[in-house]
Amino acid sequence: MLFRASAASVAAMAHEGSLFLRLTEQFVHHHGYRPGVSEARSWERSIPVLMSALIQAGLDDVEVLLEYALPLNSKRADAVLAGVHPKTGEPSYVVVELKQWSQALPSEDDPALCHVDAYSHPVLNPIEQVRRYCEYLVNFNGSLADHPGRITGAAYLHNATEFGTGGLRVVEDGPYGQLFTEENRGEFIDFLRAKLGPTSGAKAADALLAGKTVPSKQLMAVAAEEVREREQFVLLDEQQVAYRLVMNAVQRASGSDHKEIVIVTGGPGTGKSVIALSLLGELYRRGIPALHATGSSAFTTTMRRVAGNRKRAVQDLFKYFNSFMTARKNSLDVLICDEAHRIRESSANRYTRAENRTGRPQIEELIDVARVPVFLLDEHQVVRPGEMGTVEEIRAAAAKKGLDCHVVPLDSQFRCGGSDAYLRWVVRLLGLTDGGPVEWEPDDRMLLEVVDSPEELEKFLQERQSKGYGARMSAGYCWKWSDAKPGEPLPADVQIGDWARPWNLKGDRSVMGAPPSALWATDPAGFGQIGCVYTAQGFEYDWSGVILGPDLVWRTDGWSVDRTKSKDPVFKRATSDADVDRLIRNTYKVLLTRGMIGTVIYSTDAQTREKLRELVRPLTTVAVPAEAAHS
Repeated sequence: MLFRASAASVAAMAHEGSLFLRLTEQFVHHHGYRPGVSEARSWERSIPVLMSALIQAGLDDVEVLLEYALPLNSKRADAVLAGVHPKTGEPSYVVVELKQWSQALPSEDDPALCHVDAYSHPVLNPIEQVRRYCEYLVNFNGSLADHPGRITGAAYLHNATEFGTGGLRVVEDGPYGQLFTEENRGEFIDFLRAKLGPTSGAKAADALLAGKTVPSKQLMAVAAEEVREREQFVLLDEQQVAYRLVMNAVQRASGSDHKEIVIVTGGPGTGKSVIALSLLGELYRRGIPALHATGSSAFTTTMRRVAGNRKRAVQDLFKYFNSFMTARKNSLDVLICDEAHRIRESSANRYTRAENRTGRPQIEELIDVARVPVFLLDEHQVVRPGEMGTVEEIRAAAAKKGLDCHVVPLDSQFRCGGSDAYLRWVVRLLGLTDGGPVEWEPDDRMLLEVVDSPEELEKFLQERQSKGYGARMSAGYCWKWSDAKPGEPLPADVQIGDWARPWNLKGDRSVMGAPPSALWATDPAGFGQIGCVYTAQGFEYDWSGVILGPDLVWRTDGWSVDRTKSKDPVFKRATSDADVDRLIRNTYKVLLTRGMIGTVIYSTDAQTREKLRELVRPLTTVAVPAEAAHS
């Protein structure tokens, strides 16, 4: 929240011109940079209009919270009005989204979206926007969790007419989202009077701000149904051990002032995410406050899609590691940190508020927020400088706080055809364990092939796709990565001889039929673009085609890493050669372990291809059923 005061005080400051300066000052203090022109203009033009409506309604003493930050989220509501309901005498809140639009039309394809002249792309219908804010607050603010009727929402388009924006009301349904324009300003004033009384709203504002940030019991019940209906997970051996360890720790924590940490380690496909979802389903069913977090946009987006596809609110239970900078200690019972090898040194970035730049390690933030922090990780998947998710780092942080720390290793392999032999072959190939590369001994679980050209690699995978299997191509980050432009072919940046293909998209929008970055690994339209480690990590597909770039080549009796061939912007001058060497090897370990049925390898370097040929005998035949259940 940038500013809080009574409606009368805010109106007076707006009239004298000091409100804009105060908001700008607070914005710079919180975020470390000045607000954008459009945001500053909205403060100058929209807030006085809202205050005028409140004063005319006789609601001078209503408490106004400007730029109210949603809990565990970077989104901010324009204004939250806190007061007392004129009939019930209970706290009452109105979330207001202010728009300067003069006209807007609902999208023909999706009424939850709309078209506004100022934007070249569809934007969220403001009724839908404010409704989501209300639902989110009910789900995550403890003062509202048991009183969802205390909050309502309104979109106030104070420059608009009914003719210009009335069509947006097609999604107006229920108390959480209503639309008002300048033309029906009187109805807006009546709406405010019906929700807020003329008495002071200070205590109601205090209660809202003091509300504990936890998932509501109603939300957890919905999530339990969603997660458990998605798939009946059967946990085996050490998976069940890890599951029980966490549940036992939760039971101990609930019975006393107790806190402990569980670390689950395992290679690709050992079932870490299955454990995470099983825990979520059981915890939510029991009404135990828990959240799931990762450090990967692609992985979190997909988890939201898998576990919360039918219930939008469930998606909000899936967070990022940097969501907990300001969270209260032990405000959750359990925090499940999936893909914990992606934990960073710090949660701070260039958008972080000044007062939150404490220098606290991200590991400490994640440990502090829950009574039972759970970390699921694979140390060989650390692929970026600054990633700190290792058993040693977590244990050190736990020891510093005097906390018990349990480690459960997962050995069984569920990816790569369940082939432990293949996973061992990969880590020895890349020098991530002792012994050096060995010849691949084909087993009945995993198929491995080396090809001599990217054309051959792509054709091989296309043939598998034609039989109903899923397939993807990925590569080391050795080519530039240009931005895709709407309406134009994707830039074919990955060029090898006459063969060229585009990288997967960078952003969260589909372009020319290609899926957004986060869905490259799971959307069938992802084939044809080349994935990088950041979009492949955490996912699996039937057949994996991997291009080894010139950053990792075989010379005589060992691997040579050439950092100058890498185009990865995360490698800075300050990144040591040793770190670059380790991270590039880990990158290829990730790419080589995505396939469930088989992996096809191509290297851009002739000597490396020769070495791979020595290690991998050609496949004479690959049995592919006429129809496959895979996609």
